[in-house]
Amino acid sequence: MTRRRLSAPILALAVAGLSVASPALAGAPDDFVRGGRVHATGNPTPYTAALTCLAERNSALGLDTPRMAVGRIGDLTGRVDFDTGARVSQGASLFAITALARAGAPVVERLDNSVSQIELDYAQRHLLSDTPELAGQSAENFRPIFAGQVAGSEYFIVGGITELNYNIQSSGLNAQVGEAAVTGLRARGSASDYVMNVAVDLRLVDSRSQIVVDTVSFQKQLVGREMNLGLSGGSDSVGAVLSGGTQAVEPLQAAVRTLVERGVFELLTGLRDPGIYDGCLERAEAGS
Repeated sequence: MTRRRLSAPILALAVAGLSVASPALAGAPDDFVRGGRVHATGNPTPYTAALTCLAERNSALGLDTPRMAVGRIGDLTGRVDFDTGARVSQGASLFAITALARAGAPVVERLDNSVSQIELDYAQRHLLSDTPELAGQSAENFRPIFAGQVAGSEYFIVGGITELNYNIQSSGLNAQVGEAAVTGLRARGSASDYVMNVAVDLRLVDSRSQIVVDTVSFQKQLVGREMNLGLSGGSDSVGAVLSGGTQAVEPLQAAVRTLVERGVFELLTGLRDPGIYDGCLERAEAGS
């Protein structure tokens, strides 16, 4: 009778714990990363809404956004894994180009000019045509090159991912309860969390004078959580163990994109009277 009285609350505790071991999976939103076959979705960040608001505000007020370019936004953390390579995304420059497009800014290509350079070389040798089906029928059937035909940028953005700090804070808890007998029923559980952070530094440069017009630096903390629960018991002839758990951490590369979008928003709004964009950032952060 005593064994039954002890077993019931232990079983109830273990089942309840296992039921909450994966709250993120049970109530995951539609855009949560899950296994299995799912549809491709957009890739917004909490600051995408602020960039969209900036574009809408400029359009409503008839304001022209300067022509922008993006240079190298490199990984300067020095964090490299022997097996998997760089720890942070090597595509931060692409994140910035996407952010500028979301803000409605005209962008000129400076990051990869391989195709444009090849086409320019072909055009200089009169090998490039917009009507190739007329080749051999007209001596003028080639794309002409004119002075000043390539659009220039007014400003460009460069910078780097400058910090990646692991486990700047951590905590944990372990507990076990059960019968004292060797074959007795026992339940155990553990929970832990840790915090890391990543940071970017960006600068806005005047393309004509090469003067650094503005600089921004933002960091974001990422929280990881882990929970494990187990149940064990048996008799003189048989034993059983049941265990389960969940682990989750905010995506590091998505955090880099978030930081870049936050930085791009700050750099673009710095070119105007800040009051023009009142409410854009606040609504985006409130919505996230």
